Amino acid sequence: MSTVRIPPTLRASIGGAKQVEVTGATVREIVAGLVATYPALGAQLLAGDGELNRFVNAFLNDTDVRHLQALDTPVAEEDTLVLLPAMAGG
Repeated sequence: MSTVRIPPTLRASIGGAKQVEVTGATVREIVAGLVATYPALGAQLLAGDGELNRFVNAFLNDTDVRHLQALDTPVAEEDTLVLLPAMAGG
């Protein structure tokens, strides 16, 4: 299982956990597993086409997945995925 670190803005949807373990071979499978376990995250993370919302950034081991293979980036058991919704304000 890979570790998914959860930022404070998403923790209410998963019972307050700072990180969870999710099984998957790609970022897409990890996100799908996370949403299957915590359905409230779906609207926060995913667009209607099943891709990440444009304002959600995903980092695998501190590298933006957009610079890798996006959602099709392979994930190993020892990897850490961080999902960060953009924050707005002023």
